[in-house]
Amino acid sequence: MARCGNRLVLIAAALLLGVSSAAAEDAKVNTIADISRYLQTCWKPPPPAKARPIDITVIVSFNRAGNILGHPRISYESAEASDEDRLQYRIAVMETLQRCTPLPFTDAMAGAAAGRPFVIPIRRRKTSPPTQERRA
Repeated sequence: MARCGNRLVLIAAALLLGVSSAAAEDAKVNTIADISRYLQTCWKPPPPAKARPIDITVIVSFNRAGNILGHPRISYESAEASDEDRLQYRIAVMETLQRCTPLPFTDAMAGAAAGRPFVIPIRRRKTSPPTQERRA
């Protein structure tokens, strides 16, 4: 009976390793659009108690290894944002870049991305205005 249990553990481990390596392969950054998608997986906005939601855009470059090259620069922030909102979102953007780098570039993307500035917009979730029914 113990042998059967050991086999099940080995089979489960093999399946998990197969899934993990497949997931890791899927996580490779191979296109420009993949860069934004990959960074969105690391995005954690400031809690609502610290800052109101704002739109913010960062310009950042990477080297071939996927590490940040130079200094990221904030190029846009919502006009209605307070100084505290801006500070909290700038911190959140920089923490996101730290969490997500180095980016797992494919070989082809590493060559294409190296030294190139990328404009990464981070948009707040917009809520639709309430709809009003019209009567004919």
